[in-house]
Amino acid sequence: MDRKQIRWNGWGRADHHDEMAGREDVWAWLAHELGMPSLLVTPAHPLEDITLAPSRLSDEQKQALSGIAGDLRDDVYERAFHALGDSYHDLLRLRGGDLSTAPDAVAYPRSGEAVLKLLAYASENGIAVVPFGGGSSVVGAVSGGSGPFKAAIALDTSGMDQLVSVDREAGTATAQAGIYGPALETALNADGITLGHFPQSFEFSTLGGWIAHRGSGQSSHGYGRAEDWLIALKMATPQGMIATEDFPPNSVGPDLNDIALGSEGVFGAITEATFRVRPVPVVKDYRGWLFHDFERGTQAIRRAAADDLPVTMLRLSDPEETRFYRAFGSVGKKRGLKDLVQDIVLRRRGFGPGMCVLIAGFEGEKEKVEASRKRFETIARGLGAMSIGRGQGERWQQGRFHGPYSRDPMMDRGVGVDTLETAASWPKLAGLHRAVTTALETAIVETAPRPGALGIVMAHISHFYPHGASLYFTYIFPRQLDNEIGQWQTIKRAATDAIVANGGTISHHHGVGEDHLPWMAQEKGALGIEVLRAIKKSLDPKGVMNPGKLIPD
Repeated sequence: MDRKQIRWNGWGRADHHDEMAGREDVWAWLAHELGMPSLLVTPAHPLEDITLAPSRLSDEQKQALSGIAGDLRDDVYERAFHALGDSYHDLLRLRGGDLSTAPDAVAYPRSGEAVLKLLAYASENGIAVVPFGGGSSVVGAVSGGSGPFKAAIALDTSGMDQLVSVDREAGTATAQAGIYGPALETALNADGITLGHFPQSFEFSTLGGWIAHRGSGQSSHGYGRAEDWLIALKMATPQGMIATEDFPPNSVGPDLNDIALGSEGVFGAITEATFRVRPVPVVKDYRGWLFHDFERGTQAIRRAAADDLPVTMLRLSDPEETRFYRAFGSVGKKRGLKDLVQDIVLRRRGFGPGMCVLIAGFEGEKEKVEASRKRFETIARGLGAMSIGRGQGERWQQGRFHGPYSRDPMMDRGVGVDTLETAASWPKLAGLHRAVTTALETAIVETAPRPGALGIVMAHISHFYPHGASLYFTYIFPRQLDNEIGQWQTIKRAATDAIVANGGTISHHHGVGEDHLPWMAQEKGALGIEVLRAIKKSLDPKGVMNPGKLIPD
């Protein structure tokens, strides 16, 4: 993918038109929601107004790296694009013109062998290396700073973007790690198969990134998380290539795939992966359900998990997320007879401010989809839920990758918007939801730019398992423009402390990066961290791979 087609300091394609940008009715409504008299215009600094420090690589080093990779770039745009990822914290720095973490050059190797040679050279010469796929990390996992090293390069894997092979008998496929989601699915679909991994970042993330962050797609209950569909891989390290085999489950010691899963580039760079594939589903059936409250919606998901219901996705919004998106969708529209009838029906059936929307998705053969849908319908109706039809499910499918596009226009108007996610066992989930919501709301009010300002805090259950589920929070708030990073740090700290105190993991699928690093030792334990350090020392003795991420100093 041509990097100049993508925004260097925001989400998506550079030519994307922000529909919200000119909607003054939307901004007036949002200002009211946030308790603000109005929203200020806060444009990002253009790249041409930002001064970038000179590259610290010598001409000899550039020549050597170029000879190994075959493609080394050090122009301003490439270095700016690879300076940071797509977290809210990253975007505050990028939009503010802070490119202090820009790498000194960007290498685009085309093969695993080239990556291996590149890492060996970097280790020998004290050059930090940041593996970079799509750059869509939202936890600070791809910042290009060199730390204690003389210089830093970004190792962009997008030049390794080929589907290598398909093994129909084994039900697997092999691809290079830098292939983007849409390109991978297009190539697989041509053979009538799918990986089925669709994170919200799908359009701008890569196969290697999904593995390195132990990712979960929106359909992961049906197709699996990264650790479920990964069969084998190749990972280049400064000490050599780790190549695992495509054996079925075996008892030959710990699975070495786990060294790469969730490793975030601190041990090496994933260059190739073999993964499980499925036939392209004959039927996709996504429908909406309305529950009286979050508790009963959660019960429905828990019962589906206990029954091992073959469902692709169950996504339950809490009352605030349900309210917010209904209100947002009605901005600028006149209420008609249909709306009045709908209100009457909801009131008569007892649906009030606590109601919650659930999207249920089923994929596969027609008979199996229909049977699974009917089984869930029995569970939902038994809990008093009301079907709201396929329209709701189809709208969700059509907009499933669009959410991140709303962040840039909000930031252009002095509004902060961030997300975080966690997971816990079923007995802890309700308390965790309340605690994190309260922590976010309190921290937002305490850091608000003026008295009376408020935040919007909403959540949904995004993934579920027999023993628990994940919670995905989105929070919107007026920015403290003279202390934006300090405000974010206060809010982030309050929310993560609440997560840890209430039995949640610091991340379900976003990863650790820099943002969650302060809580890493608390979750893994001192001995667990020492195990990770031992692996790091064995594979990367000079510590050049993605310094400052995942493993606390």
